[in-house]
Amino acid sequence: MYRSSSCTSSSRTNRTRRGVLTAGVLALSAIALTGCGLQPVTSYVPPVGPGSIVPVNGAGGVDLTVTSKNFTEQLLLGKIAVIAGTAAGFDVTDLSNVPGSQPARELLLSGQADVLWEYTGTAWLTYLGQAEAISDQDEMWQAVYDVDIENGVTWGEPAPMNNTYAMAVRTEAVAELGGISTMSELAALPVEARTFCVESEFNSRPDGLNPMLAHYGMERGAADSVPDSNVGIYDTGAIYSATDAGACNFGEVFTTDGRIDALDLTVLTDDLSFFPAYNVAPVFFSETIATYPELEEIFAQISPKLTDEVLRVMNREVDVDGEEPADVAYAWMLDEGFITDPSE
Repeated sequence: MYRSSSCTSSSRTNRTRRGVLTAGVLALSAIALTGCGLQPVTSYVPPVGPGSIVPVNGAGGVDLTVTSKNFTEQLLLGKIAVIAGTAAGFDVTDLSNVPGSQPARELLLSGQADVLWEYTGTAWLTYLGQAEAISDQDEMWQAVYDVDIENGVTWGEPAPMNNTYAMAVRTEAVAELGGISTMSELAALPVEARTFCVESEFNSRPDGLNPMLAHYGMERGAADSVPDSNVGIYDTGAIYSATDAGACNFGEVFTTDGRIDALDLTVLTDDLSFFPAYNVAPVFFSETIATYPELEEIFAQISPKLTDEVLRVMNREVDVDGEEPADVAYAWMLDEGFITDPSE
């Protein structure tokens, strides 16, 4: 779902110190912006005390490197991992904010990072080169786990949050459209009501608009179904505001985007399971998890709490309200009881 770029990084064994991190990746991480108008991300997190996450025996003085990509949701997840590792007693190196999916992946594969929150669909389709997507979330996770274990990385428990594509409608229009709540109801609407705002990539993807319409019994370009004049092409960021303004009835969105709540959009249920699964899960360098299996148990506490709704709120707090990812992640970890504030 998220575009990738390439990088190379030298390999090391798990316990080699992070002083050998490639200078190029470090430099890029230091200067990269999130693309959402945020300031450059630093390694700042507030002081952390133990909560339900307690120090791991032998973790003191042991370096644990966390990486993430450089968009808002990944920055939040990266900070959650940093905070969790700190509460567990590790000396955490914060290498979040890496530009692009592939550079972050390479850090993990080479052992230069120990943990990364990653999306099952991204791994399956982009990293592992599979041609056919899997919409069942459990099947997708298991398929990725089974293949990626051979690459020296171990997938932890997936979260309920599934940052996949969806169709959303402005909430005030739901009643006018017959109380629509599922995508299978699109085909029952009058032709003039089947209007869509999509980005250019989704308009042409093999898992995009045309096959989506066909999956739900409609035909792109047909005068009695979805004529081309019913489809508007927008920049990704403009789709949300265009949908909210009524330029179309249905806009292509990502299910955890904070603008869904900020603009009061309603996401239609993908009731015939068209879109691929993109559940997020912690992914560990296997040598690290073999040495400190407690890490998998720690992240297994966190994963079940990460729902679409939770991430929409946190994404909104950063992208719309202007809060720092570290502060938002810290407040959530406190509220869930994973950590405590040592100053209290």
